[in-house]
Amino acid sequence: MKIALIVLAVLALAFAVPVAWVQGVGQSRVRASVQGVEKVDAIVVLGAGLREDGTPSTFLRRRVDGAVALYEAGVAQTVILSGDAHTRADGTRYDEPASMRDYAVSQGVPEDVLVLDGEGFNTTATCRRAHDVFGVRSAVVVTQDYHLRRTLYSCVEAGLDAVGLGVSATSVLPLKSAWWHVRELPASWKAAVRPLVGA
Repeated sequence: MKIALIVLAVLALAFAVPVAWVQGVGQSRVRASVQGVEKVDAIVVLGAGLREDGTPSTFLRRRVDGAVALYEAGVAQTVILSGDAHTRADGTRYDEPASMRDYAVSQGVPEDVLVLDGEGFNTTATCRRAHDVFGVRSAVVVTQDYHLRRTLYSCVEAGLDAVGLGVSATSVLPLKSAWWHVRELPASWKAAVRPLVGA
C-alpha cells in the first residue's frame, strides 16, 4: 500500500510540475489590456473554427476583434492570421485564414497588413511558422484566456519574444467550455515534455 502511494505521488508530481511550469511561464507574459502591450513585429491570431457558412465562429471573431483593437492601437503593422486551410473530400474549401481576413477587413483593417498562414494546424505550428517562415521575432498573440498561457509557452519555445492578450471564452455551452479548460492540463504537460522528445 505504501509503495503504491509513493508511486501515485511520483506520478502526480511528474504531471503537475510540467503543467505548473508551462502555465507559470505563460502567465508572466500575459497582458491585461491592449494598453499594456508594447510595440512588436506582428500580431498573431490563432484559428478557432468556422461556422457552416464559412464565417468565423464566435470564438474566432473574438480573437480577430482583439487583433483589430491591437492594430488600431498601433501595436504592430502586420497581422498574421493563422489556421487550417484545406480542400475537403467533397471539393469544398475550408479556410480559416481567409475567413479571418474577410472579417478583419470588414472591421476596417487594411488588407495589405494581413498575412495569411494556412498551415497553422495547431498552436505549436502557428508559433513555429511565425518565427521560421514569416521571420517574426516579437509578437502579441491573441486567443481565448484559458488557452493563452500554453500558447505563450509554445511561442517562447519556438523562439518568439511573445506576449499575449486573452479574449473572452464565455460560451452558451457550459459543458463544452469546461472541457476546453480541462484539456489545457494534458496539453500543457505535452507542451512541456515536447522538447525532451524532440517533437
